[in-house]
Amino acid sequence: MNTFLKRNSPLLVGLTGGIGSGKTTVSKIFNVFGVKVFNSDNVAKNLLNTNNEIRKEVIELFGDVYENNLINAKKLASIVFNNSELINKLNQVIHPRVNLEFIEWVKNNNQEKLLLKESAILIESGGHNNLDQVILVVSDECNRISRVVKRDNSTKSAVLERINKQLTDEEKIKFSNYIIYNNDKDLLIPQIEDFLNKFNYSSSSSSSSSSSE
Repeated sequence: MNTFLKRNSPLLVGLTGGIGSGKTTVSKIFNVFGVKVFNSDNVAKNLLNTNNEIRKEVIELFGDVYENNLINAKKLASIVFNNSELINKLNQVIHPRVNLEFIEWVKNNNQEKLLLKESAILIESGGHNNLDQVILVVSDECNRISRVVKRDNSTKSAVLERINKQLTDEEKIKFSNYIIYNNDKDLLIPQIEDFLNKFNYSSSSSSSSSSSE
């Protein structure tokens, strides 16, 4: 439940999904409808690049993974990918700060009827616990692989390895209130409209449709 603010605060909605599910596409459509979006992954990247305290902790843990004063995401990922202990240490550095940014963002947008938090690891990080609703974007494996291969110029086997490292959709559904299906046969906009209608949300409810990170 929303514990950040008192009654009459915005409905806080989490949006998550596995790699290649299309959650960012879904969040962009929500934004078109006037919903402000907090992109946790973008905020985390920004903090890695701009927060000196985080930079110091990351270098102490993983060595110098910065290049031209910016985080080398591929180098960092290669270090932590197959090591759950290192992934947990990285998350302990980053996600408490991301959560503080989110709380401040919510306070600054308290006039909104609904706010959306997009996060790839919303459930894994426990971020869903402080939200009112959780939306899970699901897609079949073939579509997910195809999207990531094109997006990241990756290989099928590499994408499959990343998928297998994540919680399954079946596991995530246990923590979700609403599912959006993002397959070729499924239309996204009607599903998003259906969710918004459940909470009597219209674009006129929002003072701005701009996306926030």
